[in-house]
Amino acid sequence: MWIAIAIVAVIALAVIGLLVTARSRATTGRLSRETRARDEAAGASTIASAAAPAGEETVAEASDEGRARADEARRAIESGGSAVPEPRAAATPVVYEPVDLEEIGVTRRQFFNRAILAGSGLGLGAFGVAVLAFLWPGASAGFGGKIAVGSVADANTAIGNKMPFYNATAKTYIVAYPKADLPKAKKVTAYTPPIIAGMEAGFVALYQKCVHLGCRVPWCQSSQWFECPCHGSKYNKVGEKVGGPAPRGLDRFVLEVSGGNIVVNADFAAPVTGPPIGTDTTGQSPEGAPCV
Repeated sequence: MWIAIAIVAVIALAVIGLLVTARSRATTGRLSRETRARDEAAGASTIASAAAPAGEETVAEASDEGRARADEARRAIESGGSAVPEPRAAATPVVYEPVDLEEIGVTRRQFFNRAILAGSGLGLGAFGVAVLAFLWPGASAGFGGKIAVGSVADANTAIGNKMPFYNATAKTYIVAYPKADLPKAKKVTAYTPPIIAGMEAGFVALYQKCVHLGCRVPWCQSSQWFECPCHGSKYNKVGEKVGGPAPRGLDRFVLEVSGGNIVVNADFAAPVTGPPIGTDTTGQSPEGAPCV
């Protein structure tokens, strides 16, 4: 209901506006009644004075003036002059001088074109710098270098609470390796001598990346296993595969204990390949409910 009323009101206002506009246009250029009357009176007096017969004095004055002009023209001709006015000499053509661009300066169009080009260049330059900064590798201490992940005491404290010792910079879990299982580990060809040396020092450095599709593998406190939430791959506490689609155990880094600190050679581009499927040197079963 209200919509219909509003539409009718709008149409009515539009019609009124059109009528007012048409009326103002119709009266535009018209003279007022007073102006027309004044013009008519002036025209009538002019016509009357023109139609009135001229007196004898007026005709005599006109004749005398005409004879004077004729005598003046005749005297000019006899003296060798001319009664016809001489034509004016042709004007000298104007020489075109090219416009000095330095005097004009920068036009409006040039200013806007240059401003647009400068803005686009700055934007592309900043984007390029950001891309290079993103792709540029970090310092050697954070990529492919040796990283002191923490002290042996800190690692033992975390392991005593039944948790791995994690270092975000090295992207590494430090876990304990049982000395009783060293003979079994030495029989696995995937455990290279540098890895065995770390086991003999009591620790294993596990890369956090799942070997299936690269997800970060968290620690499951209840099962005491590493369980990947992406596709369900599972690894025991020393990173050996015990379930899921992973093709092998977790990759690892070489570590060494120096001066009471654990130093990891975190070469993210080429970690040591994890043990093959079927490797189980610790025989650890899940100690609780799984997280995945």
